[in-house]
Amino acid sequence: MSIQDKKLYLLFSHRLTEEQEKDAYKQFGIGSIVYLRKELLDIWTSIPAEAAVLEPVLEPIVKYFEVLLEGDYVLVQGDFGATYILVNWIRSRGAIPVYATTKREVIEKQEGNKSIKTSVFQHVRYRIYGE
Repeated sequence: MSIQDKKLYLLFSHRLTEEQEKDAYKQFGIGSIVYLRKELLDIWTSIPAEAAVLEPVLEPIVKYFEVLLEGDYVLVQGDFGATYILVNWIRSRGAIPVYATTKREVIEKQEGNKSIKTSVFQHVRYRIYGE
């Protein structure tokens, strides 16, 4: 598979920052980044807490990812159970499941009698699940 063919598919709830995109191209040697379609993103961001079994909920997402080629990457972050299921399924296809790591900086400022804390997250790197 050439670099132009390798892709990073996104399975998480927000858009990548410019820094995350640059790092993905550099770290993975990919040719493109593929965002999840809205109807699938809606499923991924609304995993029902009351569902006892997740496979039926995830079926449309699994079907979508049947296009994965060996050596493609998938950034997976979300509901813990759904993430576990899909990380294992992605591996079974020969693709590489990854997640983003961040550094959190807490900024605290005083406004009169109030203390306001703001968390700023900065991308550090991607990691392959299980490594």
